[in-house]
Formats: sequence, C-alpha cells, structure tokens
Amino acid sequence: MAPYRVSAEVRLVGSDLLVVLYGGDKPHIGAIAVALPRPSRKEKKKVSATSSVYNFLGHKDGVVAQKVSETLAAQLNRKVVVVAGIHVERIRQEGIERVLTLCDTITQKILQRVK
Repeated sequence: MAPYRVSAEVRLVGSDLLVVLYGGDKPHIGAIAVALPRPSRKEKKKVSATSSVYNFLGHKDGVVAQKVSETLAAQLNRKVVVVAGIHVERIRQEGIERVLTLCDTITQKILQRVK
C-alpha cells in the first residue's frame, strides 16, 4: 500500500475550534463542515452534534470533514469548523480506508490536546 499523508492545523478561535485537514498528492480546499454541539436525541445526558457540509464541485472531502467536525463538536462541546482537502491520484478502496483511518487518528490526537 502506498504511503499516505494527512496533516492537520488546529486553531482555537476563542472557545471555538478550526481544523484544516490536508494531504495526499494535491492538498487543496475540497469541503467545509460546520458542526454545532447539541443534546443527543437518544440519550439526553449526552452531547451529540449537527453539521452542515459544503463540497466544492467534484470533491468528496465532505465525508471526512463531516465526520471529524461532528466528533470534535460532540466530544468537546464547542463549535467546530473543518476545512478538508485530501487528494490521492488514482486512489483505490484500501487507500480510501487508510486515509479515513489517518483522519480518525488525527481526530483522537486533537481531542487529547484540546481537552
């Protein structure tokens, strides 16, 4: 499997969080996700998140942006904006899974540092 790289830049903006995820062969801005914490519909004592996602034409980075933003918003109970742009030329399914795993790892590292 080819080596895949995903990087993140994280900024606290007051109590809100801004995350830029980028990588692959051609880093870019492919999607933006905005997530807001809210009470869980299933378990009232838990926090969940609702998001809005904008994908730029022809991009699928919204999948990553949405997952990361909702996870961070729910776990940190704060507004989160994620800008994502990860492009790997001719990526196959196993490569997509590797990128998603890298994004999950980055999300966990952000949670550890921001909490």
